Amino acid sequence: MEGLFDELRVAAHLVWLRRWVALGVAWAICLVGWLAVSQIPNRYTSTARLSVQLRSILPTSTATGGIQDQQAEDIDRVRQTLASAYNLEKVVRGTSLASTVANDRDVNDRIAMLQQAIRIVAQQDNLFEISATLGDPRLAREVVQKMIDLFVEDNLASGRDATSQSLRFLDQQLGARQQQIAQVEAKRQGFQAQFLNLLPGTGSLDERMSQAREQLAQIDGELAAANTSLSAVNNQLAATAATVAGDAGSVAAGPARARVAAIEGQLAEGRGRGWTDQHPDMIALNRQLAAARAAARNEPVTRSGGSAAQTNPLYFQLQSMRTERAARVAELTQRKGQLEAQLAGIQARMARDPAAAAQQAQLDQDIAAMKTQYDQLLADREQVRLRRQVQNETDAVKFSLIDPPSQSSVPASPNRPLLLFGVLIVGLGGGVASAFALGKLRSGFSTAARLERASGLPVIGSIGEMLTQTQQQLRQRRLKLFTGATAALGVAFVALIAVEFLMRELAAA
Repeated sequence: MEGLFDELRVAAHLVWLRRWVALGVAWAICLVGWLAVSQIPNRYTSTARLSVQLRSILPTSTATGGIQDQQAEDIDRVRQTLASAYNLEKVVRGTSLASTVANDRDVNDRIAMLQQAIRIVAQQDNLFEISATLGDPRLAREVVQKMIDLFVEDNLASGRDATSQSLRFLDQQLGARQQQIAQVEAKRQGFQAQFLNLLPGTGSLDERMSQAREQLAQIDGELAAANTSLSAVNNQLAATAATVAGDAGSVAAGPARARVAAIEGQLAEGRGRGWTDQHPDMIALNRQLAAARAAARNEPVTRSGGSAAQTNPLYFQLQSMRTERAARVAELTQRKGQLEAQLAGIQARMARDPAAAAQQAQLDQDIAAMKTQYDQLLADREQVRLRRQVQNETDAVKFSLIDPPSQSSVPASPNRPLLLFGVLIVGLGGGVASAFALGKLRSGFSTAARLERASGLPVIGSIGEMLTQTQQQLRQRRLKLFTGATAALGVAFVALIAVEFLMRELAAA
C-alpha cells in the first residue's frame, strides 16, 4: 500500500510540474468538444395518442362477420399509408413548412425529412400514437396535429369512397353474371327443345333417360299384373251364367242395384288382395259406389208374381270388372308404347349427335357455377350496401383524442448538459494524461529512494530547493494565474449550461 501511495505521489508531482501543459490541453479539448456539441441541433418530439372506437348498429353476427372487420381493415390501411408521400405533401402544404419551400425539389426534401421524423405506432385497445421529431417544438406539434386531421379525414372520406367504388364494381359484376346466365339458359332451352322435352321428368339427359327406363319397367310390371287380372275375370265370366231362376214374389233388381252389387264385389276383391282404402283403385271404386247407391235409391222396385228368369248380378259384376281391367290394360299398353317411342327417338338423335349428353351436362355445370357466383356477389353487395348506409347515416367510427399533441421545452436529443459535462471530464482527463506522459518522457527522479533503486548505489543525502522572496512571489502569481485559468474553465462550463437552459426557455415561449 505504501508503495502504491508513493507512486501516486510521484505521478501527481509529475503532473504538477507540467500543470500548464495539462491546463492547455484541457482547454483545447474542451473548446473543440463544446464547439462540436453546440453544432448538434436540438430535436423536439411532439406526441399525441388517438383512440378509435368501432361502433355498429347492426346485429352482432352481421357486424362481426363483415362490416366491422372491414372498418378495422380500412383503419389499419389508412394507418399504414398515412406516412406516404401523398399525405406528407399535404402536411407540408398545410403547415408552416409551406413557407420554406419554393419549388418541387424543396417539397420533396421536406417530404423526405418528414418520413424520417414521423412515427405512427398502433397500440393495444385501438390506440394509435403519432409522434414527430423536429428542430422546432412548435413545428413538431403542428405536424402532429395535421397528421391527426389527415388520419380522421382519410378514414371517414376514403371509407365512403371505397364503399362507393365497391358498389359500382359489384353492380357491374352482377350485370355481367346476369347476361352470362341468360346466354347459357338460352342455350339450355334450345337443347331442351331438341332433346329433353321428348322425355318426362327433370334433370340431365342421362337422368331423364334413366327415369324413363324405370317408369317403363314399372309399367311392364303393372301391365303383366293387369293382364293376369283380366284373364282371371274372363275365365270367371265364362263359367258364370247370365241369368238365374227367380222365385214368386221376389224383388227384381234393376240396373242401378246391380251396379251397386258389382262395385261392392270389386271392393271385396280389392280388399282380398290386401289393398287399403288409400289405394288409387279403391278410392275410384268408393266414388263409383257412392254414385251407384244414389242412383239405386231413386230406382223403382218391382216384384215378380211367379218363377221367372232374372239377370245374374254376379255376371253383370264380372262384365263390369272385365271392362275396367281391359281399359287398364289398354292404358298401360299405351303408356308403354309412348315411353318406348320417346326412348327410341332420343336414342336415334343421340346416335346422330353423340356429344349431346356431354353438352347438356356442361350447360348444367356452367349454370350452377354462375348462379353460385351470382349469389355470392349478391351477398357481398348487400354487405357493402349496409356498410355504406351505416357510414352515411350513423357515426360508425368514433375518434377520441386521448393525449393532444405535446409541445416540450426539453429537446428529445441531444442531452446537451450531459454532453458538455462529458467533454469537461474528457478535457481534464486528457490534460492530466498529457502532462503525465510528458513527464515520463523526460527522465528524472522525484525522490532519493527512486534514485537508489534506479542506480543501485546508496544516496548519501538530498538538498531541498531554496527560493528567494522574489521567486516565491513569482510562484504565487503563477499559482493564482493557474487557479484563475482552471476556474475559468469551470465558469465556461457553467455558462454553457446556463445558455442551454435559456435557449430551451426561448424555444418554448
